[in-house]
Amino acid sequence: MPPIHDDQRVAVIADSQNLYHTAHSLYSRNLDYTELLDAAVDDRELVRAIAYVIRADSPSEEDFFEALRDIGFETKIKDIKTFADGSQKANWDLGMCLDAVTLASKVDAVVLCSGDGDFERLCYHLRHEGVRTEVFGFGSSTAEELVDAADSFVDMSENEERFLL
Repeated sequence: MPPIHDDQRVAVIADSQNLYHTAHSLYSRNLDYTELLDAAVDDRELVRAIAYVIRADSPSEEDFFEALRDIGFETKIKDIKTFADGSQKANWDLGMCLDAVTLASKVDAVVLCSGDGDFERLCYHLRHEGVRTEVFGFGSSTAEELVDAADSFVDMSENEERFLL
């Protein structure tokens, strides 16, 4: 596993839906994105931090999006789609993977903030390209295959007071 050093260039990719639902289902609390970004960067050079969010027409979501931007995240927003049968869907997995692969040639490490096992293959691909992959998630809800695929895993459950509001 490549070591962390101060000269590393880092991209942070945050799966906001996954993080939100996990923090609420496990702790009934919100994630502290300021602490998440600080821990993910870890005194290295931040190249880009992107938070992938879903617009669901909630009254406070625009304030949340603005707060993310104030912290230092670029926000990528997707509107939730409602189908004829009333079901709804919004998913950023492909967009997150494409952005991570695109950034791979410009960074030394990609920090993926998600527990979604669908990103296992992304981690293996980035590592094959020589990019360090780090995952931040909540241990009990992070897919084991994602943990195994990454160079390192930070279990935010082990430091609730830092990562949760």
